[in-house]
Amino acid sequence: MCGFTGFADCINAEEKNIIIKKMADRIIHRGPDSDGYFTDSYVALGFRRLSIVDLAGGDQPIFNEDKSKVIVFNGEIYNHKELRAELEEKGHIFKTNADTEAILHGYEEYGCELFPKLRGMFAFVIYDLNTHALVGARDPFGIKPFYYYNKNGHFMFSSEIKGMLDHPNFEKAVNRSALKMFLLFQYSVFDETFFKNVYKLRPGHYFKYDGKMLETKPYFEVDYKKMDLGYEAHKAEITKALENSVHYHQITADVEVGSYLSGGVDSSYVVSVAKPDKTFTVGFDVQGFDETKMAADFSKLCGINNYSRYIPKEEFFKALPRVQYHTDEPEANLSAVPLLFLSELARKQVKVVLSGEGSDEMFGGYNEYYETKGVRAYMKLPVFLRRAMAAVASKLPHFPGKNTIIKYSKPFCERYLGHAQIMDEKEANRILCDELKDNMTTTDVLKPYYEKVKDCDEVLQKMYIDMHFWLPQDILLKADKMTMANSIELRVPFLDRVVWEAASKVPTEYLVKNGRTKAIFRDIADEKMPEDWSNRRKLGFPVPFSKWIREEEYYKMLKEAFSADYVVQFFDRDVINKLLEDHYSGKQNNGRKIYNIYCFLIWYKVYFVEEL
Repeated sequence: MCGFTGFADCINAEEKNIIIKKMADRIIHRGPDSDGYFTDSYVALGFRRLSIVDLAGGDQPIFNEDKSKVIVFNGEIYNHKELRAELEEKGHIFKTNADTEAILHGYEEYGCELFPKLRGMFAFVIYDLNTHALVGARDPFGIKPFYYYNKNGHFMFSSEIKGMLDHPNFEKAVNRSALKMFLLFQYSVFDETFFKNVYKLRPGHYFKYDGKMLETKPYFEVDYKKMDLGYEAHKAEITKALENSVHYHQITADVEVGSYLSGGVDSSYVVSVAKPDKTFTVGFDVQGFDETKMAADFSKLCGINNYSRYIPKEEFFKALPRVQYHTDEPEANLSAVPLLFLSELARKQVKVVLSGEGSDEMFGGYNEYYETKGVRAYMKLPVFLRRAMAAVASKLPHFPGKNTIIKYSKPFCERYLGHAQIMDEKEANRILCDELKDNMTTTDVLKPYYEKVKDCDEVLQKMYIDMHFWLPQDILLKADKMTMANSIELRVPFLDRVVWEAASKVPTEYLVKNGRTKAIFRDIADEKMPEDWSNRRKLGFPVPFSKWIREEEYYKMLKEAFSADYVVQFFDRDVINKLLEDHYSGKQNNGRKIYNIYCFLIWYKVYFVEEL
């Protein structure tokens, strides 16, 4: 695991050397073990290395045989040995044992047809010294990040946005149009980030840049090719794919590999198969917010050492600016904070950890994928009646079922946007300053994706949305950024090309079955662990933030932040302070809305008010 940065422009080579060093130093946390550079009259490449594979010989940038091409790469290619053998048979000469070199020679041999052959997590850039063209790609699921800046002939790229800040032609400006949807989703949803003219390369896409024109294209699409092979046949195929994936994710390293462990089935399954020597868990010493005991019990059952710690509330609040700095864009998933501490804990013992991200998206695991009997009965009512009931409910004080009545009065593509809808469009407009109020809705964002799966059942439609939004733009983003903040590599065996090939064929009725979500996977897990473990519901790093901000110390902290001068550039200060007051007094639970606003303000302060 590493980090890279670079740019293409007409700055002279001597000045390029100074600039690229500053850019790479900004992301030193991604690779504290060594650095490497390449510059010529056209481009500059910078690299920071976290040594995991080929510790002695894997330094980057790496060249091909005749030094006509050079690569910088972040990630792991788990089938690099097979690719290497195939390429050596075709006459390619390798100088290292690093997986990086397999990508470079593979591109020489296959061009862009190489990308679907790669099994792993990756983001990379290859530069052709003869044509001065750049080509790069990002893995199918978006495990590894890739950002680029493209304005007025200045093209830059990096593993993190902050890796481009030190370029003299980088114009740092807030993309204010991203804020409204952030308030609804809790993460940045557009290709253009919160920094103007900075874009994410989409998962499963590659780019080409010839010095003038930038072209991006997909090489992988999320496509469900359902076929009923029979429950047991699907179960056997998935079991084989998962065990194979865990094996590859564990052995492709020349350093020790540990594992994160919560109280849920996903990480417990990974631990059961991998049987690492060490597991790591964090929690809060608050009832209902702690998974450390369950993780310790499971580790003991498996004969594995478990390392854990509690996170005091003082440390939680102190860490928030660091979290927003490392995520690059505002990130309001509360679990990002404990993940930062978990990575800090693990880094004292290992350089690589396995984790359970991706299981729910692969196998239909979220509770929202199963509608309760009450919801199904409500949905049978005529649309006009549901809308009338929702209109009345919206004007009443909160009562049990209010949110359900309102939510299920809407068309399908309006009512499901993932797992973190914090507020609706009307409330977002109400708290924004006048200049930022607009008519954009979540449907404007999601409908193009729903259109691609409009003929699928609702469960698959939800899974498709989550594969394109929640997974890459929230779950995997915080996983990468929080681990790399502590110079540790996180690997996700569920998000594997071979596992996807097996999972994408499974009929929906095997995923959500008899009221059980992720049914086929839970049955697989049953064979690796006690039944009560396979059916546990993961808490998902719950954080008692809403409780804490009813304490005077933290209420005052947020009050000060909500009253700062720069707040009026984005919000109606009176409205957001009223949200805070109502929560503090116990009138309403506005904790998640407050956290969304607070995270954005912290991010803005870190990147635009304070000197970086």
